[in-house]
Amino acid sequence: MKKVKIINSLISTGTFKEFIDTIFDLTDRQSSAYVCCANVHMVIESYQDTGFNKMLNEADLATPDGRPLSIVMKLFDKIAQERVAGMDLLPALLKEAEIRGKSVYFYGSTDEVLDKIKEQISIDFPALRVAGVYSPPFRPLSEEEDRAIIKNINESGANLVFVSLGCPKQEKWMANHKGKVNACMLGVGQAFLTYTGLEKRLPKWARDWSLEWAYRLYLEPKRLWKRYVVGNSIFLFFVFKRLIFRTY
Repeated sequence: MKKVKIINSLISTGTFKEFIDTIFDLTDRQSSAYVCCANVHMVIESYQDTGFNKMLNEADLATPDGRPLSIVMKLFDKIAQERVAGMDLLPALLKEAEIRGKSVYFYGSTDEVLDKIKEQISIDFPALRVAGVYSPPFRPLSEEEDRAIIKNINESGANLVFVSLGCPKQEKWMANHKGKVNACMLGVGQAFLTYTGLEKRLPKWARDWSLEWAYRLYLEPKRLWKRYVVGNSIFLFFVFKRLIFRTY
């Protein structure tokens, strides 16, 4: 899929359905791939970290997860890009995986959340095979532990591996495991919580007005104030710079 440049990040473009179809094409055509769901935070992280920038730009797909990215594409690239958020992709991919007879694996979060995911899937998609789940410890894995989890995922036969470790940790994990994990990996962040109902989403009108960041900041001000207040300010600086000088 075509990618456009936002600051120094390459973000994929296309309809929601095209992203779904392309993700399943990746499971069929490539033994290992990864998909990033990019928002403003990820783009600014990419700007500030050249190593992370390389990982994001080498992703097989980088969906425009954040509404501001879609707005920038419309403003500068004349692309009427709809938002393709991880929170929306997860249930859509689960539904399509059930239809196509694909299996899924969940990596990250807590055992409690993973149990809720399995419970919800049994209700929503009873024919879908959950190949496995794993909640990693809150520390770096040893080489032996890492080899064991790679072996576990590959032997499970999973086609899609949903990863929830938070940005940029999940993107780094996927990039470092491309060529090792024989599946399409997708970094979906908070989607584990919203799918299970453990965290509520704002109404669609509020999401369309790009207010989800404010809601997240309200929920976790101490942890997220710098990400959103500083990161969003940097992003707006680059947008205004391009408006004035026609370049980032």
